[in-house]
Amino acid sequence: MNPILTVENLSVRYEPKAHRSITAVSDVSFSLRPGEFVGIIGESGSGKTTLGNAVLRLLERPARISEGTITFDGRDITTAPEDELRELRWRDISTVFQSSMNSLNPVVRVDAQFADVIEEHSELRGDAVDDRIGELFDMVLIDRKFMKAFPHELSGGMKQRVNLALALALDPKVVLLDEPTTGLDVVVQHSILENVRRLQAEKGFAVLFISHDIGTVLDLSDRLLVMYAGRIVEERATKDLLTDPLHPYTKGLLGSYSDPRAETVRITYIPGRLPDLSRPTEGCIFVARCPEKIARCETVTPVFAPLDGGEVACHVARIQRGADEGGADAEGIGEPTSHFNGPEFVKTADESAKALEHPPLLSVEGVTKVYERRRGFKVERTTAVEDVSFTLRRGEVTALVGQSGSGKSTLARLITGVDKPTQGRIVFHAEGGDREVAGYRGRSLREYRSHVQMVFQDPYSSLNPTKRIGQALERPLVNYQKLKGDALRARVQELLETVALTPTDRFLNRYPYELSGGQRQRVVIARALAVEPEIIVADEPISSLDVSIRAEVLELLATLVRERDMGILYITHDLLSARMLSDEVLVLHEGRVVERGPTLDLIRAPKDDYTKKLLDAVPNPFA
Repeated sequence: MNPILTVENLSVRYEPKAHRSITAVSDVSFSLRPGEFVGIIGESGSGKTTLGNAVLRLLERPARISEGTITFDGRDITTAPEDELRELRWRDISTVFQSSMNSLNPVVRVDAQFADVIEEHSELRGDAVDDRIGELFDMVLIDRKFMKAFPHELSGGMKQRVNLALALALDPKVVLLDEPTTGLDVVVQHSILENVRRLQAEKGFAVLFISHDIGTVLDLSDRLLVMYAGRIVEERATKDLLTDPLHPYTKGLLGSYSDPRAETVRITYIPGRLPDLSRPTEGCIFVARCPEKIARCETVTPVFAPLDGGEVACHVARIQRGADEGGADAEGIGEPTSHFNGPEFVKTADESAKALEHPPLLSVEGVTKVYERRRGFKVERTTAVEDVSFTLRRGEVTALVGQSGSGKSTLARLITGVDKPTQGRIVFHAEGGDREVAGYRGRSLREYRSHVQMVFQDPYSSLNPTKRIGQALERPLVNYQKLKGDALRARVQELLETVALTPTDRFLNRYPYELSGGQRQRVVIARALAVEPEIIVADEPISSLDVSIRAEVLELLATLVRERDMGILYITHDLLSARMLSDEVLVLHEGRVVERGPTLDLIRAPKDDYTKKLLDAVPNPFA
């Protein structure tokens, strides 16, 4: 079958006036056939989204296509004028963007946004448009009553379904999905992607799926492109790549995912960071992070060439598979392996059992929270949390697991003293004696918050973009510990070293936008540690991070618990990360705890149907 989309030797450069130019996509070639589901995986910054925007011709200055061609359905669209592209988009090739929260116009009703697209690109008018919108809502399993809703009246999962329906409104031949489920809970994510697969089978469109969610991509894709630092380093059929990865980077990505039901979760992560793409490199682009490198990798750029039913750019893989004669530097290369020989993060049942014997730090006793909202003469009451009890101990990680809206973040607000319980009590077991959190006021509440710190979900909005990293870390030290001068600077450097942002001089004067997502989240954790808290409330701290960085952040949190004897309340909808980090799990559903227990016991033998539903929604391509 002839490809519907062909990309040949494509390069994209960012050329800002005030900085060095960056080659974000370098010499990329691939094709997509009708009805095919192709995944593109790689760390944040590897060029996935830039490649997707180039294919859609949505690049904005200072980005430009510097080399190569893009052919869609036999037409070269590399330099096509905007009016020609306007006819092509939505009708023949459409997209679902990453953020469902920002992809819809907040002041326009949903049906009007559909009507704009349908009337612009088809002959339908009037009642026929309304009928088509209704069909699209039925297609993505949303009640038609929401057609007249504003975006803010829809949940995150519903907004993303609306975006999917909008992308399919004109029966396109290709749909590009750019991180379409990031930030959504595992059940909603599973439902949306099942929808995509069902609709693809019915309508026969091709999918280009960009994601750093390894489990989901492996579960859905027919074929995978592995991107690193703007280049494709491996292309294989998914089933072959799963069982026999060729490139060390691919092995590292696969090693960062595991079955949460395993007796011992052991994941690897890739140390180091992506190279500076503004500087020319010699040899293999992955060489600085590769555990299998040989001498020629430092100086000779590997050719992206066919090998074992796919293509790969790796000297070592070609020597191991007999496609290269080798040489003096090839002596000692072992047999091919499917694992990454890098640092590991291991969580055992024995560690969790010991943590559950530690003394308590915080007790939540029969807590209920009811929110009231007045509508005219009526008062509407919503019970966000109902009769929740648990204990957080020193040296323990307790995970609160559940879908969006299950009450997890409400509990975080109650524990940090932002809100007060309607019923029940929260007791902080301080050195000076036990005290109810609801009883703290003014100065005492400020003092309490030095013992309980938050790490928020989004590292991109958690830091002030106008303040340098050093300034962000100085503020809590000045406010709470009154540090000045050399003592202040020394403490800031110590915090950066604690979260492995070294050498510290490289980070002190940088702004948040100059750091990767994982580096920003480390800064957020360092800021939380500045006042030496006894409890950290981590609210979805890794949901927006890619897989290799997730493992690093989880290991950092586990190290802090172990070395500082603190407690962490870990809020998540991700059962795999809960299995990797936590000692005990509480499953929340509609504000109530439906199941609790030691993490491994609960995940391997769930009793409640809702817990089983959460587990069933976790992609497990290795099963």
